[in-house]
Amino acid sequence: MIMPCTTILVGKKASYDGSTMIARNDDSPSGQFTPKKFVVVHPEEQPRKYKSVLSHVEIDLPEEALRYTAVPNALEGEGIWAAHGINAAGVGMTATETITSNARVLGADPLVEYVPAQDGAEEITGGIGEEDIVSVVLPYIHSAREGVTRLGSLLEKYGTYEMNGIAFSDKNEIWWLETIGGHHWIARRVPDEAYVVMPNQFGIDAFDLEDALSAQENHMCSADLREFIEKNHLDLSQDGSFSARDAFGSHDDSDHVYNTARAWYMLRTLNPRTKRWDGPNAEYTPFSDDLPWCMVPEKKITVEDVKYVLSSHYQGTPYDPYLSYGDKALCGAYRSIGINRNDVMTLIQMRPDAEPVQWLAFASNAFNVLAPFYADIDTTPGYLSGTTGKVSTENFYWMSRMIAAMADASYSKSVFHIERYQEKVAAKSHEILNRYDTLLEQETNEETRKKLQEEANEKIAGMLQCEAADTLDKVLYELSGQMKNAYARSDA
Repeated sequence: MIMPCTTILVGKKASYDGSTMIARNDDSPSGQFTPKKFVVVHPEEQPRKYKSVLSHVEIDLPEEALRYTAVPNALEGEGIWAAHGINAAGVGMTATETITSNARVLGADPLVEYVPAQDGAEEITGGIGEEDIVSVVLPYIHSAREGVTRLGSLLEKYGTYEMNGIAFSDKNEIWWLETIGGHHWIARRVPDEAYVVMPNQFGIDAFDLEDALSAQENHMCSADLREFIEKNHLDLSQDGSFSARDAFGSHDDSDHVYNTARAWYMLRTLNPRTKRWDGPNAEYTPFSDDLPWCMVPEKKITVEDVKYVLSSHYQGTPYDPYLSYGDKALCGAYRSIGINRNDVMTLIQMRPDAEPVQWLAFASNAFNVLAPFYADIDTTPGYLSGTTGKVSTENFYWMSRMIAAMADASYSKSVFHIERYQEKVAAKSHEILNRYDTLLEQETNEETRKKLQEEANEKIAGMLQCEAADTLDKVLYELSGQMKNAYARSDA
């Protein structure tokens, strides 16, 4: 299953409060939704032997596991797909961003794909993939760097059946790992003062192979990567300045419609004056294959900034599918970031002087809201954990789906309801966080601290339920007014 996504990573000196922030849209494949829920996985719930549903690979897991939050699939049948979480050691993880590669890489190190039993031959198990990665890594790591090491060793041993990017964070560091073919990988530390954008393409550009194979201060990779590059003639540089993106990535025409435009818009939004992004003299365009992997933002990046860029439909450009004026010839030319098939967005915020927070939004980001939840907890609110396959107003996932569909269909009438909904939830979220952060600062008992965090989460969930119901009422009315059988004259 291909899971298209969009990722942004924000170093601690680039964020408004010194937090590291990693955030990703988890999108459904075309033609379906994938309902999600927010849960806590306890050590006793972790298996000692993990078996993948899709690839049938079996992995022996360590005895000691950490508690962690997760956003798994609400429906059974295709595995866990834990997606995003924070563990009890204060390490965050989001997995995975589907990325691309090229024929030379895939020919040199083929993907490890599952082959079912047939014609008397036994099945051939596949490698690990998005279904598995959070479940077999996050419960066993104590730093972002350790996450890279553990996942790298699993990739080398079991291989993978897909190209993926994975982010790890703690209070001090963010690391981004990209797979290369079936068994190889590279990882780069996000500079503290910079942010990174990733749109379903191999992203890392400059890569210090010497550092990766020695001190590993800011780079890591599979042990035999140098030999792999040389043997398969993957280094395409003319001047000796190795580009990982050129060596391992793709530059297809479809990338310019589906991928690069998303990175272009995020960079353009966060660095509007640093480069020329528009017009005939633009330095970078939606067609640019050399967009920077990371940039220093012009101002510190907030939670709201992250939400905005991950909700983008190219506002302020000719490519906005909701454009209502001017030349509409380019409307919808590029794949939006906030699309109908967004299932969940998670922002993992590792705050320097406070408890880590996992921000969550369900359904299409153009019409949803982002709310924070403490992660040092034993249980999650039923409004977020109770998602099923049945459409219902009793859970946040399906409420968000309904609001989005109705608001889209009545966009000109409903957009201001959505804006007010988003502003109100954002303000109330920060208010509740501030209140409980103060209480937590004054409390030393660990059990009491956990109860306070769970209490805060319930208050946030209750606020969400109230505001979502109010917004659904408003957009339902606006959409009802646009029914084909609408008639203005009253009966009285």
